[in-house]
Amino acid sequence: MKSFFRTAAIAALFISCASAEEEKWTSIFNGKDLDGWTPKIRGFALGEDPKKTFTVADGAIKVDYTNYPEWGEAYGHLYYKSKLSNYRIRLEYRFTGEQVKGGPGWAKQNSGIMLHSQAPETMGKDQDFPCSLEFQLLGAGNGVKSTGNLCTPGTYITLDGKVNKTHCNSCKEPTRPLDVWVKAEAEVRGGKLVKQLIDGKVVMEYTDLKLDSGDGNAKPLIEASGSEDLTEGYISLQSESHPVEFKNIEILELKP
Repeated sequence: MKSFFRTAAIAALFISCASAEEEKWTSIFNGKDLDGWTPKIRGFALGEDPKKTFTVADGAIKVDYTNYPEWGEAYGHLYYKSKLSNYRIRLEYRFTGEQVKGGPGWAKQNSGIMLHSQAPETMGKDQDFPCSLEFQLLGAGNGVKSTGNLCTPGTYITLDGKVNKTHCNSCKEPTRPLDVWVKAEAEVRGGKLVKQLIDGKVVMEYTDLKLDSGDGNAKPLIEASGSEDLTEGYISLQSESHPVEFKNIEILELKP
């Protein structure tokens, strides 16, 4: 009997170690510079960021408006280089400072992690947002009092078993105060399932990811691929007129 329990314990330990070994998170931000990341700012070509919206300091990517006399609808997205399909992403974010002059009220303490973003080179020069699934991040100063919501530029999903084309759907997770670091994580399973987590808690879950044929930016993507199914894409971090910081950005690639 002792031999049986000893064998079982060894087996359990082996399984635990194997699972830990399989879960290999990879840092995609080196904490020093924007190597592997490319900005796309509305009104500029891919890679151009003349006002230095995205900078790195103190081990974090900073969305900074020091060089902005006013907003000017300069919506921006910082793209990671690799296309992904089945993965988990986790990071920490916090809002800081004051919104830039002229920023819209809804964008105060507002940013996001864009999941399954269209390729950056397919974005129009004056396109505000990539077709994507926005894991919306909000601070306590925003009118919406929840963080971890979902917005769907050029896309739609199934939520609670029903096709849902509402642009933004809110969860019930309270926003955090200014300058407080918050952990955000998403699990993305191809075109089938997305789970969004705040501080380790699932706050949104939705399925059947689609490009919206009624959206002008999504239509050419559908024509190019021959399908509305949204099964892969890029990750991008958003700049929407309020200073925000991101750090400890990691990816865990998953088997389909």
